[in-house]
Amino acid sequence: MNRQHGAQRPLDIVLFGATGFVGSLTAACLAAHAPDGCRWALAGRSLPKLERLRERLAATDPRCADLPLIPADADDAGALRELAASAHVVASTVGPYVHHGEKLVAACAEEGTDYADLTGEPEFVDTMYLRHDTRARETGARIVHACGFDSVPHDLGAYFTVQQLPEGVPLTVDG
Repeated sequence: MNRQHGAQRPLDIVLFGATGFVGSLTAACLAAHAPDGCRWALAGRSLPKLERLRERLAATDPRCADLPLIPADADDAGALRELAASAHVVASTVGPYVHHGEKLVAACAEEGTDYADLTGEPEFVDTMYLRHDTRARETGARIVHACGFDSVPHDLGAYFTVQQLPEGVPLTVDG
């Protein structure tokens, strides 16, 4: 996970917006499925809420008791720049993105930090491309929007179809 020009960073993943509805679900998923040795942190604007989330995660997985917490507000460009510089990847669940997302995208583009979100806001995606793609390419940051947003219905349809297939029968799929 050291793609950024060989730079050593203290964290592999930071989950920004961890205490919201989707953020807490994502945090639980990371707690359950992050590979051994993955260094990840919870981030959001409220330290007390981050602490409560960490306690809930630690109740089911004691390894989460020491998760780093990063208080940062979506409007604080300096804090977001520090957050981005600390990780290889930042995943954001903070929306609406058109109002709360640009400073984090800018920070990741500047720091060479990969960024992912789940926005479904075409205006935000287009604006981020116009404003930050050039810098992201210069620093090696990969900015990925709409992770899972439009693919979920198709993924669920494919999963359902596979469940209906007979077991043990060789199948061929033509493109």
